Amino acid sequence: MRQRLLAPLLTLGAIVALTACEKTPEPPPSNAPPQNPHAAAPPAGNTNPGAAPSRPKGPKDVAYDVPAGWEKVDHPSKMRMATFKIPRAEGDTEDAEMSVMQAGGTIDQNVNRWSGQFERGKDDTTSRQDRKIGELSVTVVEIHGTFSGGMGMPGAAPASSKPKWALLGAIVETEGALTFFKLTGPEKTVTAAKPAFEKFVESLRAK
Repeated sequence: MRQRLLAPLLTLGAIVALTACEKTPEPPPSNAPPQNPHAAAPPAGNTNPGAAPSRPKGPKDVAYDVPAGWEKVDHPSKMRMATFKIPRAEGDTEDAEMSVMQAGGTIDQNVNRWSGQFERGKDDTTSRQDRKIGELSVTVVEIHGTFSGGMGMPGAAPASSKPKWALLGAIVETEGALTFFKLTGPEKTVTAAKPAFEKFVESLRAK
């Protein structure tokens, strides 16, 4: 009699064990993101889809033709690649100067920084043109007003105020950083140098 009862019990235990093994897995926690089996896989190589796109690569360096009368001089900063002196116009007390350097940041940030080096007055004006010169993308800037010098940082006290000054600048997109050509000086001298500066900009080319 005992053997007759034991056999059904063993059979029932096997069925329960088999049922437990085939049990549907537990659903994910309620705070886990739902899974979409039809979602497309991320593109190969895009390990961080939220990252900002990198700046398009340009040439590593820029070559140019120096206008006649522009004198290359020792530059006061190690950050500069070159410095040129532009002789003053009649009536001005200072020569103009053009610096050449590379730095980071966006074009808009640097145009705003240059504009910030001039006091905010009714006579201050800033103009900008985006050009394509050969294979180069060039932004040309012209600013007139009272030059305050310094780095154009908001709230910084100007080192000196120079009324009736001007700036001619060109920003070139180059690999890894932007290349800057910044000409500043008394307005008459800068205005007189503008035709030569325009030819200088037109001579820019990949190096």
